[in-house]
Amino acid sequence: QVQLVESGGGLVQPGGSLRLSCTPSGSIFSINVMGWSRQAPGKERESVAGITSGGSTQYADSVKGRFTISRDNAKNTVYLQMSSLKPEDTAVYFCRAHVARSDDESYSDYWGQGTQVTVSS
Repeated sequence: QVQLVESGGGLVQPGGSLRLSCTPSGSIFSINVMGWSRQAPGKERESVAGITSGGSTQYADSVKGRFTISRDNAKNTVYLQMSSLKPEDTAVYFCRAHVARSDDESYSDYWGQGTQVTVSS
């Protein structure tokens, strides 16, 4: 009932930039935390960045100073601006959102299908 659609992934050279976008759709009453995780080949999925509805953010140490997460509450869209990209940033990036589908339901965690980011020369 809730779908998260990601866009913006692709192939970039080291030092380049990409901006990922994610817009949830479906039965949504409210959205609390939104964020991004990634999974590189042969590695476990890791949390990259998160943002609350009030704008508070957190980042993994590996991306601090290079990535910026933001959101547009009116559009229910979360963004991940990625700069100074490194080959080790290569991964499938997943959007996540904590969604309440009605006023009498608790928040549940939803995930997008993932978008590939490849950093290579």
